[in-house]
Amino acid sequence: MHRFLAILERDLRKFIRNPLVVAMSLLMPIIYLVILGNSFQGELKNLPVAVVDLDGGPYSEKVLELFRAVESGPATLDIMQVADQGFAMEGLREGVFKAVVVIPGGFSRDVMRRNLSEVGLYLDNAETISALTIRASITSALSALKDEFVSIREERFQTRLRDIELYKKIDYDQTLIPGVVIMAIFLGAMTTGAFNMVMDKFLGVEESYFLTPLSKTDIVMGLIASGLLITTILALIVLFVGSLMSGLFFWGGISFGAFVLMLAVIILSTLGLQGLMFMIMGRINHPRIVGVLGGFLNVILFFPSGAIYPIESFPGWLKAFAFVNPETYSVHAMRALLFKGAGFSAVQGDIAFLAVFAVFSVLLGMLVFKRAL
Repeated sequence: MHRFLAILERDLRKFIRNPLVVAMSLLMPIIYLVILGNSFQGELKNLPVAVVDLDGGPYSEKVLELFRAVESGPATLDIMQVADQGFAMEGLREGVFKAVVVIPGGFSRDVMRRNLSEVGLYLDNAETISALTIRASITSALSALKDEFVSIREERFQTRLRDIELYKKIDYDQTLIPGVVIMAIFLGAMTTGAFNMVMDKFLGVEESYFLTPLSKTDIVMGLIASGLLITTILALIVLFVGSLMSGLFFWGGISFGAFVLMLAVIILSTLGLQGLMFMIMGRINHPRIVGVLGGFLNVILFFPSGAIYPIESFPGWLKAFAFVNPETYSVHAMRALLFKGAGFSAVQGDIAFLAVFAVFSVLLGMLVFKRAL
């Protein structure tokens, strides 16, 4: 019994003497609840939709009123009236809007004459869930127009929604590929680079560095370069296998330039996360803490990135975090390159952010790292 109590006391003391592990054990479940609870809120909200009114008549005004009612009621849509159809379509391709509604000229005349009237709906089907939700909301609003203005005996009258998916058909499992690749990058950054440094400290191997002329810059950059090579290869394998399993076959439809841009996104994402790991783990000396931090970082970086749930539906504070989350820009860029056939102009903002974040995190990681016992 005495020996049992001795072991019990020793283990409890080890746990209590590590305040970071104690704090994370208490805070992580609460943080998971907050992040996951606000990343998946059921019904989608605030999906940005541009409306181009080429008619300007009373019935097109009524359509806008119905859309505004959806915006102020269930808040599914975030309506922005745009005068230039070309500007709206460009915004749709760049991800500013999730859909564009075009009310054609002569729409009010056709409604008053009880003729067939059409409303155009252009959808960004690279995000399947958002596209389905927008289509249902717009269809419901247009059915309210018919119910209010036309007797049920007027069989000739019909307002038809002519929806056009901007890109080739994309299944839901295919839309998850960018997120899966980013997850592979995160796991690669977690298990290489800074993690190897922590293991060297834990095993006492790091003490042999003090017998060499290696500077802390040599150590950090060497570990980051190794992690970059390994993680990039892993991410490309996951991209290839994931595409094969989901039937995307991106290599048959993506240009060489788009592949180079995707490779740049993967490399910059890896560098940024490698530097982030050094920033966080530069003073850690036990692998148990790495395991605790790994789960925590995965939740707070991956789920608010837009890989699974649209950022527009997040509450304001989580949108603000997504704005500075590097994985948000990685997912957006990969989605544009994989599904939309986008060029450099569509992802230049993402690449610029990832490049700045990579340089900042690597430099700060070298400052945090301590070449001492």
